[in-house]
Amino acid sequence: MEDIFTFADDLGPAKIMHITERSTGLKAVLVVDNVAAGPSIGGVRMAPDVSTAECFRLARAMTLKNAAAALPHGGGKAVIFADRRMDAGDKQRLMRAFACAVGDVRDYIAGPDMGTDETCMAWVRDENGRAVGLPPEIGGIPLDEIGATGFGLSKVAEVAARYCDLDLSGARVAVQGFGSVGRHAARFLTEAGAVLVAAADSKGTLVDSDGLDVAALTALKRAGKSVADHKTGEKKGSDAVLDVACDIWIPAARPDVLTKDNVDRLNTRLVIQGANIPVTAEAEAVLHARGVLSVPDFIANAGGVICGAVEYRGGTEVQALAIIEEKVRQNTEQVLAEAQAKGIQPRLAAVALAERRVRAAMALTRWS
Repeated sequence: MEDIFTFADDLGPAKIMHITERSTGLKAVLVVDNVAAGPSIGGVRMAPDVSTAECFRLARAMTLKNAAAALPHGGGKAVIFADRRMDAGDKQRLMRAFACAVGDVRDYIAGPDMGTDETCMAWVRDENGRAVGLPPEIGGIPLDEIGATGFGLSKVAEVAARYCDLDLSGARVAVQGFGSVGRHAARFLTEAGAVLVAAADSKGTLVDSDGLDVAALTALKRAGKSVADHKTGEKKGSDAVLDVACDIWIPAARPDVLTKDNVDRLNTRLVIQGANIPVTAEAEAVLHARGVLSVPDFIANAGGVICGAVEYRGGTEVQALAIIEEKVRQNTEQVLAEAQAKGIQPRLAAVALAERRVRAAMALTRWS
């Protein structure tokens, strides 16, 4: 077990909770990082290989993301050690057990993440009353259906393209992780005139320099199949998406997919981080040295949590999309302008922006 306190600093974490329940087989970790701005919002991730360290890193990313978006929320995250493909009945029992276990943690609001969805959040809210990303039947804004995070990524691309002399019309896009975030990012970008030349999931990569059919690939994924099952295009291994020449590369799956060991394989002009912590610090340094623009995760993929915050206060889908566009555009512009003016990595400018806002909130609360 990792010593989580090695990650601690003056921002957090505020609370760490390890959960083990023999009757249901539940094993989970909850990290509430910082709640100076308000109760934390953060997704519940389900995978067999999650860890306490990953949970903390994701919680800190949520602190920075919520602060950068000027939301009245802090950052938190939960991970459940389990296979997301388990039987639906078993999954419901596990999610309800998790919701009950964190029921007294009033400063944590759960949301969907890798391995969990709107139905899971409905179970959580049914048990403890606190969840976002709910089904529309109980007042939720369907994040996955409208593609809130992917929509935000497309707005980031519109702003970032100007900083790397790129025209979105005709821009070649490769998406690593063609799930709920990646496929919507591809949809919005192709609607803006970009061309999807590669898409990857855990089972393979599909490549076509003439352009892939986003709607057809989405239908495959909804049917439980892989992008590699499509009849056209060249099929390659999952990590082959790293080698595809493109203008925009979007990591939208797991953490740390781009590292110092594989970053030199990337042939792109712009990286827009759709997943949480998908690029290591070493890889970002290499990209910056090569002149590849990389927009940090907590700036680029804030659409989902912004939508969740709007939902939590009774807002509508139309309101959520408008606020996502406004906040994401504004933050991307501010971060990239500062990075360009100072000649620094965009992440350094983004962290400085977010930490200023967190510390301003801390100065107004009993936190400090």
